Amino acid sequence: MKQKKLFNISGNDEIINRRMIGGNVTNLFNLNNVKYQWANKLYRLMMENFWIPEKVSLFDDKRAYDELTNSERKAYDGILSFLVFLDSIQTNNLPNISDYITAPEVNLILAIQTYQEAVHSQSYAYIIESIIPAAKRAEIYEKWREDKVLLERNKYIAEIYQKFIDERTDVNFARVLIANYLLEGVYFYNGFNFFYNLAARSLMIGTADEIKYINRDELTHCVLFANLIKEIMTEDPSYFDKEEIYAMFDKAVAQEIAWSNHIIGNSIIGINEKTIEEYTKFIANKRLKDIGLTPKYEGFNENPYKQLERVADTNGEGNVKGNFFEANVSSYNQSTAVEGWDEI
Repeated sequence: MKQKKLFNISGNDEIINRRMIGGNVTNLFNLNNVKYQWANKLYRLMMENFWIPEKVSLFDDKRAYDELTNSERKAYDGILSFLVFLDSIQTNNLPNISDYITAPEVNLILAIQTYQEAVHSQSYAYIIESIIPAAKRAEIYEKWREDKVLLERNKYIAEIYQKFIDERTDVNFARVLIANYLLEGVYFYNGFNFFYNLAARSLMIGTADEIKYINRDELTHCVLFANLIKEIMTEDPSYFDKEEIYAMFDKAVAQEIAWSNHIIGNSIIGINEKTIEEYTKFIANKRLKDIGLTPKYEGFNENPYKQLERVADTNGEGNVKGNFFEANVSSYNQSTAVEGWDEI
């Protein structure tokens, strides 16, 4: 692949000539002349999703953390460690993807995503500093060094990203896009459910509020990459190897289940190995369908955590702005902190 020029004097910005990758644009942001209208809408939605981590109070969570069972604390710490990795690698790698996208309107929302991933990293730092005892904080960031299951998860995505950096080919770029989609669309969600599960039992409510903001951002990122992948499939039907997509989904699903069982398992009320498998395959089927592919995991069509949908919604039952489990998202604005937990 050839990286686009920063400013392409010979570029042609006419919509009829525009392509998601391999196009010939000047690289100027003429947002009155866009081909991918979904990107315009998503840009406005993502811009409205502005929030500041420190506006969510974590004061009560510090006390509640000490009241968690050993299993709950292990899961809380381990999931935070994994989330720190996910958003760190996204912040660093998204510019590598944007360098090859030749649709300025999509470059714009990739820049917003990069910013949001950085905010998510700030959020985890705020949670860790506010709640985790000082002597344990380094363990959160270094857990991958001693936890082989976590290391294998981290390595899988990181190595796909790194291979494209080392060898900038179409095949490696296609794999990066699918890996990014899997990260945004599959890897976060059992961890998010753990925090919602605690909040439903009136535990770690501030953390769950923080996660809700992150969750809503991540779903817009999932929508972004689903649309990006579908546009490339339309413009070049042979670009993606469908068998490899399914193989990558299989790997991601297996790792998500193994990690969730390892860090959560059957030790948390309301979550067990059965529901972890059901939910992971349910969400993977949805992600496949969202990029125009046939769902792979037969019989996994129901969300086993339906009872948490109300907990996960920003404004409480009856005033639903975004269904986190179905990825139908809309905007929100943060003023002081997320409201709604007092209704539970």
